[in-house]
Amino acid sequence: MIIGHIGARKGSKGVPGKNFRPICGKPLIDWSLDQLFADPQVDAVVVSTDDEAMYEHAVKRGALEIGLRPAHLATDTAGKFGVWQHALEVTEAITGPATAFLDLDCTSPLRLASDITDALALFEAEKPDMVMSCCEARKNPYFNLVEPDATGALHVSKPLPSGVVARQQAPVVYEHVGVVYVVAPDYLRRASGLYEGRVIPYVLSPERCHDVDSPFDWRIVEFLLKAQIEAGEKPSASCI
Repeated sequence: MIIGHIGARKGSKGVPGKNFRPICGKPLIDWSLDQLFADPQVDAVVVSTDDEAMYEHAVKRGALEIGLRPAHLATDTAGKFGVWQHALEVTEAITGPATAFLDLDCTSPLRLASDITDALALFEAEKPDMVMSCCEARKNPYFNLVEPDATGALHVSKPLPSGVVARQQAPVVYEHVGVVYVVAPDYLRRASGLYEGRVIPYVLSPERCHDVDSPFDWRIVEFLLKAQIEAGEKPSASCI
C-alpha cells in the first residue's frame, strides 16, 4: 500500500500563502495533488498542513482525513522528516501498514508523472531506505564553490590534493531537490533524519528541479510551467 503525501504549511516568509496561491490556472498544491490522484500505484493521498482552508480543499478532492498537523510541526524550523513521521503514523492508523511513503513537495510543480513512476520503480528495484530526487549541481565545491578563510581570502570549498582545473575533472555533486521522495516506512519509523540510512538519487534534468522559495523563483517556475503546458507535458491549464 503506497501512501501519497504532500506537506503544505500555511506560512511562508518568501512567498506568503504560496502553497494555495494560483499558478497557471489552479492552486500550487493542485499540481501535486492531481498527480497523486491520477497515479494508479497510489492507494491513499494525504495532505499534512496547518491551514484549514487547504486541508478542507484536499479532503473535498478525496484526500484522507488525518486532521491538521500539530503546532510544533507547523513552524518554519520544523524538519521535513518529523512531518513525514507524523503523517505516516496517523495515516497508517486509518489504512493499515504501508509499503512505501511517497512525498511530493508542493513547491515543485514542474515534475512529470513519469518522475513518480520512475522513482517508485527505482525504489522497488534497489530496495533502499529512500529514493531522493536530485539533479547535478550547477556549482561544484571541488571546483567553483569558494569560501573565505580567517583572513578573508577565498579558497575552493573542498580542495583535492591534485587540484581541479576544469569542471569535468571534479567529482559529481548533486543538488537535493524536492520533486519526489520514496521512503521505506520502516526507515521512517526508526530514523531521526534523512541521511541515516541508504539514500540513493533519482536524477532529473535541471529544468524540472526548480522550486518556489522566493518571488523570483515563482516567476521562473511560472514561466517553465507555462512552457510545459504549451509543449503538452502537463494537463490542460492556463497561465494568466
